[in-house]
Amino acid sequence: MTRMVSPDRPLRKPNLFVIGAMKSGTSFLSRLLDQHPSIFIPRLEEPSYFMPPDQLRRLWPYMWDKGIWRSEDAYLRLFLPGGDAPILGEASTNYSKIPQVSGVPQRIARFTDAARFIYVMRDPIERSISHYWHMVRFNAEYRPMRTAILQDPHYLAVSHYALQLAPYFGLFGPNRIFTLTFEELTRDPDTTMRRIYRWLGVDPSAAPQADTVCAENATPDIVARPSFRGVPQRLRHFTALRLMAPYLPRATRCAAKRLTTTRVNRNSVDASSVVEFLRPIQQRQTDVLTEMLGRDFPEWTTLFATSAPAAVLPTCNKRFAHA
Repeated sequence: MTRMVSPDRPLRKPNLFVIGAMKSGTSFLSRLLDQHPSIFIPRLEEPSYFMPPDQLRRLWPYMWDKGIWRSEDAYLRLFLPGGDAPILGEASTNYSKIPQVSGVPQRIARFTDAARFIYVMRDPIERSISHYWHMVRFNAEYRPMRTAILQDPHYLAVSHYALQLAPYFGLFGPNRIFTLTFEELTRDPDTTMRRIYRWLGVDPSAAPQADTVCAENATPDIVARPSFRGVPQRLRHFTALRLMAPYLPRATRCAAKRLTTTRVNRNSVDASSVVEFLRPIQQRQTDVLTEMLGRDFPEWTTLFATSAPAAVLPTCNKRFAHA
């Protein structure tokens, strides 16, 4: 939604944070929220302002390079286009990546006493597998899926939703946190969004139908898995190479990618052993979540080995750099 705003308008603080979980439809949800005339979400994805800078530089150097973390003024200017919208929000899934990212709820609590949060959860097995393929595409993950998930506790931690929610519940209380599932959102986005709008105190009838928005960060079927143990991809994260890369000819960058990656159809990779490994662990974690939220999750059919149509977001006919 386009809003005409004077650059001299006083800076305002955001009061809504979509905090995750990663690979659970947060970009789709953010665009739906932004369609409402009373809500503004910056187009810049994952500003991650409340991350410790050293963790931001290590985990997402792209956003560290933008330098928003250096200045509260720079961060607040992201929300200037929101005009008089009563709800200013941002979405950063890095805010729910304990223990890899620390102290975010405390920083937000010091920043504002008006914060509210939305947390989207997906079948934890499906989310963990999607997380793996994201890391293959963007973070030099070269290990086979089972090896990576067994060796790196981060894949399990991000899917441990009770763990991620606990500090927010402790600091802000349950009334300021709206939780939903990816499966609910994809099955009936209009009804789900009306629930969110009512919780936010904005007119549910003022937003367009959800089918006007499509998913932007869906993982493609064919992904480029790093070769040479991911060393060439990790070298790209050095500051000098990151800053130089946009100035290299496209043909050079494409040739380098072909030489240092192998194309893999992720749908042809057998994930059954990963599912069997994750299922008992994540069922126990979900028991804790059920106790915390007072609800069950029958829609998580992979987790509970039941059958139902897969949850799928409507996808856009364009490619994006960050999924």
